[in-house]
Amino acid sequence: MLIAHYSHRLTADYDLDILHRRAAANAERWAAISDLYFKGFLLRQAGRHGAIANAYSALYLWRQDAAFRDFLVQDRYKTVTDSFGRADIDVRVALDARKGPARDARFAVVDNAPIGVDAALGRVWTDEIARNREVAEGADIIATAVGVDARTWTLTRIRLTAEEPTGLPPTAVIHQVLQLARPLLETLPSSRQD
Repeated sequence: MLIAHYSHRLTADYDLDILHRRAAANAERWAAISDLYFKGFLLRQAGRHGAIANAYSALYLWRQDAAFRDFLVQDRYKTVTDSFGRADIDVRVALDARKGPARDARFAVVDNAPIGVDAALGRVWTDEIARNREVAEGADIIATAVGVDARTWTLTRIRLTAEEPTGLPPTAVIHQVLQLARPLLETLPSSRQD
C-alpha cells in the first residue's frame, strides 16, 4: 500500500466554492477507480484549525504501487496540474491501514513525525502498527493509516474522522474533507482484524 498526498496553496481571494463544486463533481469518478482505498478532497481554510492560508489538497491510499503509477502515467494528475500547477507529491509506504466504525468523513488529520536517529526501527514499526489499530477503534474514525518515508525517516499518521479532532500533537495538520471517494475502503480490515 502507498499513501500519497499533495497540496496547493491558494491565493487569499480564491473562490473556495470552486473547490466545493470541483470535489463534488469528481468524487463519483474517483469512486470507480480500482486499487484505490480512498481519495480525500481536502481543504485548509485560513483562520481555521491553525491554517494561515487557504490550500487545496488530495490524500490517497492506494492498494499497490502499480495503481499509483497508473495514476501518473494515465494522466489522472493532469487535471490537477492544468488547474493548480505541479505540486510535490509526498509518497509513503503504508505500514498499516484500517477502517473504523464511522461513516461520514468531515476531517482528515495528517501528522508527519520524525523518527529519532537512535530509534530501534523494528520497535517503531511494531508500536506504530499497534497504535494505528487502537486509533481505528474510535467511534468517530472512518479510516486510519500509518506510513513511512524511508528517505527522511518520517512517520505519517493519517486519520479520517467524523468529529473535529482534539488533543493532537503540534506536528498534526487538520484538513476539512470536502468529499471522500471510497472505492475499496470497506475492504480494509477493521482494527480487530489482522
